Amino acid sequence: MRFTIFKLNKIFYFSMAVMAMLLFNFCKSSTKQSNQEHLGAEVKSASPPNVVIIFLDDSGYGDFQPFGDGDLKTPHVAQLAQEGVTFTNFHVPQAICSASRAALLTGCYPGRTKVFGAHGPKERGLETSFPTMGEVFKKAGYTTALFGKWHCGDQPDTRPHARGFDETCGLMYSNDMWKHHPENPEYWGKFPIQFWENGKVTIEDVSYKEQKQLTKWYTEHVVDFINSHKEKPFLLYVPHSMPHVPIFASEAFEGKSGKGLYADVLLELDWSVGQITKALKSNGLDDNTVVVFTSDNGPWVAYGNHAGVTPFREAKSTSFEGGTRSACIIKYPKKLEADMSSNKAFMSIDLLPTLAKWANVDVSDLEIDGKDVTSWILGESTENPNAYYAFSTGKNFESIMTSDGEWKLHLNHSYRRLEKAGKDGLPGAYETKEIDLSLFNLNKNPKEDKNVILEQPEITATLKKFAIEHQNQFYSED
Repeated sequence: MRFTIFKLNKIFYFSMAVMAMLLFNFCKSSTKQSNQEHLGAEVKSASPPNVVIIFLDDSGYGDFQPFGDGDLKTPHVAQLAQEGVTFTNFHVPQAICSASRAALLTGCYPGRTKVFGAHGPKERGLETSFPTMGEVFKKAGYTTALFGKWHCGDQPDTRPHARGFDETCGLMYSNDMWKHHPENPEYWGKFPIQFWENGKVTIEDVSYKEQKQLTKWYTEHVVDFINSHKEKPFLLYVPHSMPHVPIFASEAFEGKSGKGLYADVLLELDWSVGQITKALKSNGLDDNTVVVFTSDNGPWVAYGNHAGVTPFREAKSTSFEGGTRSACIIKYPKKLEADMSSNKAFMSIDLLPTLAKWANVDVSDLEIDGKDVTSWILGESTENPNAYYAFSTGKNFESIMTSDGEWKLHLNHSYRRLEKAGKDGLPGAYETKEIDLSLFNLNKNPKEDKNVILEQPEITATLKKFAIEHQNQFYSED
């Protein structure tokens, strides 16, 4: 009898344990499904977090897993997404190189900094009156580094080593601004692409051979930096030159995908992400490091099979979603719950104030346009602290979006639409189109092809009011 009772008790406790595990897993699953309500995983930390920003060039929204259809496997980016939060409604204020980069680094709209489009060699770029993220974090005691494409100024006081970055290497502008330019080699040939390291030119005239090494070189510098600076908080900015044309992959990745050179380039970028995250983990920094993965804008579709893909309307150099909406992953184990997805809208100008908040870096004296969106993206607040988000192309203010990402109003403006795609490094052709005042519901119609302006007079009036405010604040002198 005693044996029977003892056996029954074991069965009872075992059954209870199984039920508890099932309940735990159900609750975990339910939490993931309701991730729009709360993404927080707050853990107090005695030391400020490290920050790593991986900023691709002209990458399409659907290039990497989990954003694409999965035809090309990118396991390291996919793993980063599993360990962090996938943001599907992240934007940049202008879908062109320099303007997008300046906005990220300053938290300011292009209309404020007057950095529009893409500046050329030896040009001024971002004025020193606008502090960069490097300067802000360095002032707060961070060690800072930039390895990659700068494109925010190519004069002695506007290059990255003079703008708050302790260690640097890379190109000062886009890798197509050289003597092998497919359309204007005579003009761009006047300016040899130089490779810089810590304020000095180490390669006077970058060649095809050296272009193939760019992703590898940047990654090696990143890993060495992490290994050497694990004892002190750091800000690490990694603006890759790829997959901007002309595209190149190192020998180890040429032909690896079996799907063409562009896919080879993506595989090497995916490898780079893996090397960076591996270095963080091997140095015990993973739990206390913010990793941001995104792109400066959408794909340069004129280059056909040398360009990325987006499910949205138009592409780079337009204010449509195909240009301004970028894939984004943010991992920070001490604040963000892993393996989540969010459609909360926010913009690259919000990253400086948000990351500064997480790092306890004071930005209260800076005149910036972005806001700390922590409570918004964590689901702790039902309202974005921004009133709206504005989009421009070059010097033209073109569209404005409600800060919840639902409604977008296009002002009357011209834009370029792909007429014929190029191939194998040669560009195709665009045609110029016009759009009248148009309203789109991005939740229902993210491809922006159903104008509902007549059906939503109140929303239209609100966005027109915001547009007038933005125009008067930033473009009244233009």
